[in-house]
Amino acid sequence: MLDQISVDYCQYVPSVAVGGSSLQGDDFKRTLSYAKTAIGLLQRIEVPPYPHFYELFYTYAAGVFPALNARINALLDQPMPIGTDEINMIYVEFLSPNDLNERISNVSQQMSLKMVAVHEAIDAALANANSYSGSLQAATGDLGSEIDQRHLRELALQLLKETRHMQDTNRRLETKLEESRGDIEGLQRDLDEVRRESMQDALTKIDNRKSFDEGLARAIAAANESGAPLSLVLADIDHFKTFNDTFGHQTGDQVLRLVANTLKSNIKGQDMAARYGGEEFAAILPNTDLGGAVHLAENIRRAIQAKELLRRSTNEKLGRITASFGVARFRQGETPASLIERADRCLYAAKHRGRNKVVSEEMIGTGSSAA
Repeated sequence: MLDQISVDYCQYVPSVAVGGSSLQGDDFKRTLSYAKTAIGLLQRIEVPPYPHFYELFYTYAAGVFPALNARINALLDQPMPIGTDEINMIYVEFLSPNDLNERISNVSQQMSLKMVAVHEAIDAALANANSYSGSLQAATGDLGSEIDQRHLRELALQLLKETRHMQDTNRRLETKLEESRGDIEGLQRDLDEVRRESMQDALTKIDNRKSFDEGLARAIAAANESGAPLSLVLADIDHFKTFNDTFGHQTGDQVLRLVANTLKSNIKGQDMAARYGGEEFAAILPNTDLGGAVHLAENIRRAIQAKELLRRSTNEKLGRITASFGVARFRQGETPASLIERADRCLYAAKHRGRNKVVSEEMIGTGSSAA
């Protein structure tokens, strides 16, 4: 029995549900309906149609981010008037540009300030320790000479006072170091999060092309060193442009997420799933020979084909999507570009042979063309 995948998220106004039958294949009418809905909502809640507010409600109308739609739906349901501050907070959370370089710079600056504060605390403690050492040396000189009981008592009280001051300084330093350690650990987590975001595809939430390039380089280096097998799978959604043009970009985005999730759910361990570009995906498979990679690609192909797309708003069946796969194995000493090129030739061969197929380099012969 085929699985049915719902591809339509908008819930706000049934009359403009994404990709309704009257709008299929007509991006102009579809986007115009989003624009009218956005302006209508801004008028209804009496929020100025500033460009960023219009962008927010246009995105809401398009239904691109389910979490954004849920947030605005909750806002629209509340009886109290909606203020621009509330709208602006949602915009900042979901749509405000996130410059990763700027975020990294901000975290680095905060970390630098924390390190300066730590150094200042350490310098103050060292200065106090030097002063205390000087007092001890002076007291040693005094004790080496004859001293009456009164002077001895005064000297003892002075040393006790400076010892307590030294203890207080050390406690403050310990507290400062503990606080700074917690702050620096938090900043390090922020840096790690920014790095993860920079390596993730925003739409599909799997690794992006940059992460793929780095991951393949690491996998090849490990395979060269250990001699273990390594395989690469490239996949491309069949007729994706036609599907996108027919049902709209929002539905096309859901298809991309579906393929990404299917790819990710079928790999394990050290394997990496990535969006290679556009409607093309990749899987890096360390410790997997060509036969194992072909078997995995075939499982993914069948899983994708088994998903029947269903429009939630109308229960309309949109059919099924398929994907073509090219599989190549790593050869000792070769470059990433060479491995990608052979996998791409296999992918082209799968397309050439009717699509919805898995083709490995053994099937087309080493060194032969895909045609």
